[in-house]
Amino acid sequence: MGRILAIDYGRKRTGLAVSDPLRIIAGSLDTVPTHTLMDYIKRYVSENGVDLFVVGMPRQMNGEPSESYQYIKPFVDKLGKEFPEIKIEMVDERFTSKIAFQTMIDGGLKKMKRQDKALVDRISATIILQSYMETINK
Repeated sequence: MGRILAIDYGRKRTGLAVSDPLRIIAGSLDTVPTHTLMDYIKRYVSENGVDLFVVGMPRQMNGEPSESYQYIKPFVDKLGKEFPEIKIEMVDERFTSKIAFQTMIDGGLKKMKRQDKALVDRISATIILQSYMETINK
């Protein structure tokens, strides 16, 4: 069994999280500028055993894809072409940024640190991954 790589795709920067090889623990990996994302993923996959991508799916409150889906869909298509052997799962990412922000408050991070958008993106990716892992391990 390989790692799961979670992707919280953004137009400017993208948060990444990864599971351990046994898929027990979700951990923050990195935040990368989106224009360098595919190169980063290629390098990471070649160095680590990844057999599943989990990509955050932005949805509106009614469950329909949100406006930002138009930016994520081409990325997901490209990801599938680059890694046809790796399965891609889309996971509802509603409220992950709010949950990430609350997690930072609960963790005692100072206001200045909570304004670090790259940190929020990494935590959001970790929340996406953790929620996915919880659904498959029930």
